[in-house]
Amino acid sequence: MATPLEQLVGHYERRYPVAADGLVIGCVGQDVPVELVTAAGALPVRLAGRPGTDVTEGETYLGRGVDPAASSVLTRLLTGEYGRLDRLLVSRDCEASLRLFYAVRELRRLEPGLGLPETYLVDVLHLPHWTTTRYVEGRFAELVAVLERWTGTRLTGPRIASAIMAHDARRDLWRAVSALRRDLRLTGVQALAAFGAVLPVVEHNRLLRQLLKSDLDVHTGRRIFVTGSSHDNPEVYRSLEEAGCVVVGEDHDWGDLLAARLVGEPTLAALVERYQYNGPTAARGSIADRAAHTARAAVDCAAELVVSYVRRNDDAPPWDFPAQKEALGRHGIPAVMFEHQEYGSIDLAEVFVG
Repeated sequence: MATPLEQLVGHYERRYPVAADGLVIGCVGQDVPVELVTAAGALPVRLAGRPGTDVTEGETYLGRGVDPAASSVLTRLLTGEYGRLDRLLVSRDCEASLRLFYAVRELRRLEPGLGLPETYLVDVLHLPHWTTTRYVEGRFAELVAVLERWTGTRLTGPRIASAIMAHDARRDLWRAVSALRRDLRLTGVQALAAFGAVLPVVEHNRLLRQLLKSDLDVHTGRRIFVTGSSHDNPEVYRSLEEAGCVVVGEDHDWGDLLAARLVGEPTLAALVERYQYNGPTAARGSIADRAAHTARAAVDCAAELVVSYVRRNDDAPPWDFPAQKEALGRHGIPAVMFEHQEYGSIDLAEVFVG
């Protein structure tokens, strides 16, 4: 019988095509409140690209100046690789996601034969003001109405509360998974699988609890913390770990940042503030906030080196790096940036491991 870790890795590697009994709602970006999707009785599935494949079809509509991860997602939507996606929620977490939303919306209007799912934009702002909170409250109220129309399910207070508690429980479990990785009992690749396996939240929580009770091997290698572009696939982590490293932490929204902030009180108002104040990501946080966050997280992970990995056409991370390097230097942690990298690969020609 497969171990809990093997099951999680399997669910991660076989994320698509999606097979589910109920409504499947694709999600693009970290600002989609998956709790509301769960409360509506649907399965939220965050969409990842696929490195190393032809993205010409996606680039036809997005152009070649967009983050190739977004072009890959659009290509997979157009070719049907995700399987059954009944609806699509896209958050405005970065420019690439926004462009993807407009492309899907227009393609549905102009070429209905493509069969793209009905889509809705989740617009979350992140300024620390009460007026921003009121704005996001309005957008979440609109989303509730959209989900009720899509699913035919009334999103009552108890349903929303139950979903919030289930997802907060998963965030607590993800934090425990991160602690295992800091103790070198999981690799970075394995941790990404534990975070990104596509499962209903209750089933995901069950496997994570079993994982935490498992007898796991201890790994060795140079302790690496990853910043910069996000990683929706394990290829870059795998390259680093095959080069003698262990990725012990990261600050992007496919990893530790998913668990950085709980909702707490199981109410819609608290959910709004969780998404408003979650971060900071490279695309949304200030340079100072990013530097402070990266330094704290790298110290907590006892990182020996911080790697800023920056994909081609991902313009935000290089602005952060000088301040990050300075903040890390105050803790004696060196940092290196790999810029203009192709999606899913890292050029290790200048070997930095010894």
